[in-house]
Amino acid sequence: MDEAIRKRYSVWLNGNFDDDTKQTIKTLEKENPNELADAFYRNLEFGTGGLRGIMGVGTNRMNKYTVGMATQGYANYLRQTYLGGVVRVAVAHDSRNNSRTFAEIVANVMAANGIKVFLFEALRPTPELSFTIRYLGCQGGVVLTASHNPKEYNGYKAYWSDGGQLVPPHDKNVIKEVEKIASVDDVKWSGGENNITIIGRDIDEEYIRMLKTLSVYPEVIEKQSDLKIVYTPIHGTGITLVPKALERFGFKNVTIVEEQATPDGNFPTVGYPNPEEGEAMAIGLKKAKEIDADILLGTDPDADRVGIAVKDKNGNWVLMNGNQTAVLAFNYMIEARKAKGIARSNDMVVKTIVTSDLIDKIAAANGVKCYNVLTGFKWIAELIREKEASENYVIGGEESYGLMVGSKLRDKDAVAAVAVLCEMAAYEKDKGRLLYDKLIDLYVQYGFYKEHLISITKKGMNGQKEIAAMMEMYRNNPPRKINGSAVVQLLDYDMKRGRNLQTGEEWEIKLPKSNVLQFILADGSKISARPSGTEPKIKFYFSVNTTLDSAGNFEQKEKELSDRIKGIIADMKL
Repeated sequence: MDEAIRKRYSVWLNGNFDDDTKQTIKTLEKENPNELADAFYRNLEFGTGGLRGIMGVGTNRMNKYTVGMATQGYANYLRQTYLGGVVRVAVAHDSRNNSRTFAEIVANVMAANGIKVFLFEALRPTPELSFTIRYLGCQGGVVLTASHNPKEYNGYKAYWSDGGQLVPPHDKNVIKEVEKIASVDDVKWSGGENNITIIGRDIDEEYIRMLKTLSVYPEVIEKQSDLKIVYTPIHGTGITLVPKALERFGFKNVTIVEEQATPDGNFPTVGYPNPEEGEAMAIGLKKAKEIDADILLGTDPDADRVGIAVKDKNGNWVLMNGNQTAVLAFNYMIEARKAKGIARSNDMVVKTIVTSDLIDKIAAANGVKCYNVLTGFKWIAELIREKEASENYVIGGEESYGLMVGSKLRDKDAVAAVAVLCEMAAYEKDKGRLLYDKLIDLYVQYGFYKEHLISITKKGMNGQKEIAAMMEMYRNNPPRKINGSAVVQLLDYDMKRGRNLQTGEEWEIKLPKSNVLQFILADGSKISARPSGTEPKIKFYFSVNTTLDSAGNFEQKEKELSDRIKGIIADMKL
């Protein structure tokens, strides 16, 4: 075993760590040295979004010590930034194993540092934490969640005073302070318990009241209050607020998927508690078919992502991808507000650079500004902050099943999304239409865009190096052709440069640096490569498009686009 790793875990064997931790290290040393090496070969990185990792003993794991040290660093930065003032922080957690324990550690460490803490009494959706920061005038916040990751994971998301996750300069500055915490002995673990206030139902009510203001057509819901809705929280926090939100919107016919209704960090009915995965939605889909529902919706463990399924004209159920859901949601908020006469001349919408370009076309056709930002809702939040004095934010979203309606919070919000998507379904049903038909009509009107995502996982100590090597290869030796179509542009967001590969022309990309590459092909296809910021993965996003002259040609054109995507993937050897 590497001597540096041995020294790292020796510190834990001889330091102020509990006996169970030390015994686990000794057992691993004898029985599974490879796992011990992986647990200690590095410090779990406090990245720009916080921490995320497998739970267990070690510097490269989520445990009470890594959580406490991260919190001490964050607390130090908050105290430095608001020198002499009262610092207030909100803390929430999801249904994962150890989330409550970690949340209480965060609360105790913050409180021991003289910070006023508002700790939720029990599990709550991540978006409510973002709302609470703004509502209570907090300077920061933390939610303990690993979002949609498997059950072995947990995580720590840090927020700033606007309710958004950390952005420059605060993200890098917090990281510096966290890295200064060299030992568990640097952490103030207790002593400020009087600084902790338990919160819950009062905040729930304010949040639900805010959600109700997002409804564009309550009178349509009144007419369609019996819309058959099936909802699954997939063992997560959505159960605490989604049914209440739907009730407050006026929906009276909601069926909860009982097998997945109880919060459970072991996620017993799924391997991967992610509404992007068909498996996670399978039980809900069975129930939707059984009762002939109008719409199925599922949220991930911290209720910031939403997946939906709807019926096509033949009565077959279709699981929508994140781009399709976003297209429908953006179009509804633009179209319905216009029809209702409440659209403003300064309305704006925001999407990420890897989300369907069909949204840009819909916005442009309706005279609404559409901004593109880097992946992650923190960038949407930052843009709102920059523009809120002069422009009216309506909706934002990204392809990874995230939507944020209205600006009263600053992170993706599946609770609001479920309610608004159900209103959208009611709006179309009131016209005698299916949501799927609406989507196809948008393709006819604006162009047929089809997207696909591949995630390649590279685990272990060499995983990050392999991913970095892949990006370096694409950056330094970009392909000249992909699937027979010339690569006309290379957009390098890390270098902040765009380049026309045919003319040599270059231009500046006016977004923060990010390790993303995009290839734009002559046939209009777009391929994006992006290493994940939270997992040992590299993601490839594919977007292709064509014209659709009528709904009757949908199946044929969809096959053509699917074949084009397959051709691109094969040519890139992915």
